Formats: sequence, C-alpha cells, structure tokens
Amino acid sequence: MKKIVLLCTCLMAAMLLHAQVSLVRCIELAEDNYPLIKKYDLLARTRDISLSDINKTWLPQIEVYGQGTVQNAVPSFPEAFAQMLSGTGMDVKGLDKLQYKAGVDISQSIWDGGNAKSQRRIAEATYAEQTAAVDVELYAVRERVENLYFGTLLIDRQIEQTEAMLALLQSNLDRLKSMKANGTAMQSDVDMMEAQYLTTSQQLIQLQSTSLSYRRMLGIFTGMDMTSVTLEIPPSTMPDDWTVNRPELALMSAQQAVNQARMDAIESALMPKVGVFAQAYYGYPGLNYFNSMFNRELSFNILAGVKVSWNIGAFYTKQNSEHRLAVSDQSISADRDVFLFNTSLQTSSQSDRIAELGKVIKEDNRIVALRGNVRRAAESQLANGVIDATDLLSKITDENQARLNAAYHEIQLIQSIYQLKYTLNR
Repeated sequence: MKKIVLLCTCLMAAMLLHAQVSLVRCIELAEDNYPLIKKYDLLARTRDISLSDINKTWLPQIEVYGQGTVQNAVPSFPEAFAQMLSGTGMDVKGLDKLQYKAGVDISQSIWDGGNAKSQRRIAEATYAEQTAAVDVELYAVRERVENLYFGTLLIDRQIEQTEAMLALLQSNLDRLKSMKANGTAMQSDVDMMEAQYLTTSQQLIQLQSTSLSYRRMLGIFTGMDMTSVTLEIPPSTMPDDWTVNRPELALMSAQQAVNQARMDAIESALMPKVGVFAQAYYGYPGLNYFNSMFNRELSFNILAGVKVSWNIGAFYTKQNSEHRLAVSDQSISADRDVFLFNTSLQTSSQSDRIAELGKVIKEDNRIVALRGNVRRAAESQLANGVIDATDLLSKITDENQARLNAAYHEIQLIQSIYQLKYTLNR
C-alpha cells in the first residue's frame, strides 16, 4: 500500500513538473483569484435590497400612535343654548380640554405617478454602472498578468540561449585544454575561455533568479504555484475584428443609462399621486362631537377615504435638473470621443510595431545561420592556428547575440500582438 501511495505521489510530482499553463488560463485564474471579484456579489446583493425596498412602497403603510393633549379652548355650545338645555334638566358639560386617544393610520398607494417604476430603473442602471466600473478595474489585471507572462517567457528564452552558450563554451574550453596539452595553445587562451565560461555561468544564475521572481509574482496573481510549470507560447494570430470593445466604453454607456433613468424620474415626480387611507382610534372625543359634549366616555371611531396629492414644487427644479443631467451626458460623450481617439493612436502605433517586428524576424534565421557558420569556421581556424582564442570568443559572442535577438523578436512580436488585442479587447 505504501508503495502505491509513493508511486502516485511521484507521478503527481512528475505531472506537476511538466505541467503546461497557457496565457488564457493564467488570466482566468488571476481574475478569479483577485480580491475585487467579491465585489460583484456585493453589488448584486445591494441591488436586490434596493429593489426590495422600492417594491415595499406598494405595501400598506401602517402607523400606530397614542397621544394626549391639553387645549386652552374647545368647541362649545352658545351660552344661551346651553342655558336652555340646562333648563330642561340636561347636563351640558361641553368638550373637555384634556383629550387623549390611541389609534392606527393606514394608507395605501394606488398610483404614485410612476415613481416606483423610475426608482427601479435607477437601481438597475446604477447596478449596471457599478458592475461596469468593476469590469474596468478587473480588466487592468489582464494587462499586468500578460506583462508578467511575456516577461517570464523572455527570460526563459534568454536562459535557454545562455545554457546553449555555456555548452558551446565548455566544448571550446575542452578543445583549448587539449591543444595546450599538445603545445598548440597557450595557457592565456585557456584562461580567457574559462573566464568567459564563468562569467556566463554568473549571468545564468542571475537570469534564473529573475525568472523565479517573475514566476512567484505570477503565482500571487493566479493563486497557483508557477515555479515549476512550463508557460506555453501563445499563438501569434492577429485579431479578426479591430472594433474597440473595451469595458471603459460599456462603463460610459452605463453612466448615460443612469442619467436617462434619472431623467425619467424627474418626469414621474411631476405627476399627482392617488391613494386610499383609513384612520381608526379609541379615545375622547370621538368623531361625534355632539355626543362627546354630553358625556366624556371613550369611544371607537373610524374614518376612510381617497386622497389625491400633487407636489407642484417639482416644477420649480425640473429645468435645472434636466439641464444638469444633459451636461453630464455631454461630458460622458466627450470622454468617449477622447478615449476612442487615444485608442486609435495606440492601435496604430502597435500595428506599426507588429509590422516592424515581422520584417525583422524574416532576417533573424538567416543571421543566426551565418553567425553559426562564422563561429564553426573560427573553431576550425583556431585548431589550425590561424586565429587565437580572442577571435573565436568574439565569434561565439556574436552568434549567441544573434540567437538572443531572434528569440527576443519572436516573443516581442507575440507580446505586441497581445498588447493590440488588449487595446481592442479582442
């Protein structure tokens, strides 16, 4: 059993060591792992709460109260009429200046002029705007991940070329040691080649440290251990559609939708409102004042009716409110034009860079081949005593630089294509 567990562990470790991760997968992991992603759920919950509150405005509004008052004057019979009633033996007390009651008021809106509907539109539009703002912030994560990803690829390519140069230097160092033993090379030639080998080894250590640092930062973004995985080279395909589809444009459209919803709310505020109401209370005096003048007993009373209200104060601010929203809308349109203009300049520059790299790459393979031929010829010349180690080392360095340039240009071309895709959101 222990052997099986050990075997499974080794297999998993081997799979992890040779695991490959694509750029698209890194971006997906980074977006899911970024703390800002939690805000989507918070915004949705806030919207639901707002909509729930708006819908509850259609529920009956109930107010329970109790009150007691002391008045300096109350309705009373004319003195002559009171004396006449007293003459008949009736006790006319009149209303008491101490009055008290406990009751409940109920109101129900029948038509609110479209206010609840407009408030729902504002809540939905505000949610869309806030979500679009989070989209913009989250979209910036994609650029940071892409820069780390391609930066790691460039360093890894440089590591590959440096390792290849070390192998070449080691081969020539062994050759020079053999030639020295045969008396056809000097110790200074061996020392020069060995010094270059050690210097290149130091460069390799620095590159490996830089690559590890980049991978750790990429791992922080993705929430995944990236130190041992292989990063796939993305395909160098140009975008099919060059239409700008950035989240910033969606945010601007959402902002204008909020303004439109608020414009509709201004119109609904001008409408009259219709509702029904009912009042019930137990106390003194009752609605029958005449009866309450003869006795001061508590009574149950109820009142119901229809109420129409119209707040004409909304007309005073209507024009300024509409003008304010119109100015805001124009400002957003100006921001959109500026954004599209700057994006157009950026895509034009990126397109030129891609074309430039495409032309450069066409000559890279030829340059690498030629530098390789020159280096191999120099190795042969060194063996025949035509040139010294310094000349050979120069040819090795030239070949290595040509290979580095070719590797750089390949990654830079792909990175430039993905920078263009990022600018267009394609």
